Amino acid sequence: MDRQSDPDYLHQLSTAVLVLTPQLQVRYANHAAEQLLGLGQRRLLGQNAASLYSQLATDTALLRQTLEREQGQSLYAVSLVTLDGQHHTIDLIFTPLESAEILVEARVVDHQQRISQELQHYAQQHAAQLLVRGLAHEIKNPLGGLRGAAQLLERELDDPELKEFTTIIIEQSDRLRGLVDRLLGPQYPGTWAEGNVHRLLEQVARLCEMEATGTLVIERDYDPSIPDFVMDAEQLQQALLNVVRNAVQALDGQGRIVLRTRSQGQTTIAGRRHRQVVAVSVVDDGPGIDPSIQDTLFYPMVTNKADGSGLGLSIAQKIVSQHQGRIELESWPGHTEFTLLLPMTFSKEAQ
Repeated sequence: MDRQSDPDYLHQLSTAVLVLTPQLQVRYANHAAEQLLGLGQRRLLGQNAASLYSQLATDTALLRQTLEREQGQSLYAVSLVTLDGQHHTIDLIFTPLESAEILVEARVVDHQQRISQELQHYAQQHAAQLLVRGLAHEIKNPLGGLRGAAQLLERELDDPELKEFTTIIIEQSDRLRGLVDRLLGPQYPGTWAEGNVHRLLEQVARLCEMEATGTLVIERDYDPSIPDFVMDAEQLQQALLNVVRNAVQALDGQGRIVLRTRSQGQTTIAGRRHRQVVAVSVVDDGPGIDPSIQDTLFYPMVTNKADGSGLGLSIAQKIVSQHQGRIELESWPGHTEFTLLLPMTFSKEAQ
């Protein structure tokens, strides 16, 4: 099946189509397959299937099962990383052919999955926030009474040794109150004004560089054409700091972090269309995030660190939401990327 004799419609399909020989080598690829894999026809033909990508959340054993059992296989929402570093989520269909070859169909579902995940995450985060607010109210009331009672008791005691115990009660009550306040996130109205996101990133980068140990490197990849836009600079800086610190901790002092900014047009966030948004990406080359917690990583108290509180990303998500934006995550071993999408124009009254 050479290009000259291919049916025209195969090259017009948006679905990537490959035909693999019994040795799992590429005998045919349509235009969509070239675009998906980032490889031209000459580089694709004759190549082993396993050499066409950097990572795929399955293995070639399924292809061999398709050949041996002469039975089709379907996989949904499979993670694919191409050789040029592009990440996609695809649906895969393997179909055995009479010629003992395998027809592979790959359909990119990035957009559909992102919309579905976004709606699901917003609903779950809203439910989590309501739960946290309710718990905070139930905790703070008796905590205030406990602290007040300890203060009254302390005034009645003459023995300094006994006062040590009331001091401990007061200190621990304050600590718990601080934890509850952090769970709730920023509670006061911020100062909204035009600000520069690169200035905030530089402040965050310098702070993290001073705190870091080892051979950590923070690189900048900024788009200087991005204009100033309305923001709560103090809170947004805190969100950026939480995300970058998360990357620093994941690298444990060794590795590379890239801070990247890009302008992105026509983006839908929580059902609202924005003409232009700023995409701020924090990319590290660490071990990646456990897939089992990726869907709940922005919930309070969820963390994969032994000494982590699980509040940093939750607070960052809330601050970005107050800017009518969202945080996206892509992670696999050797690559973790948090992207903050921030509309350049929005209504503060909608918050």
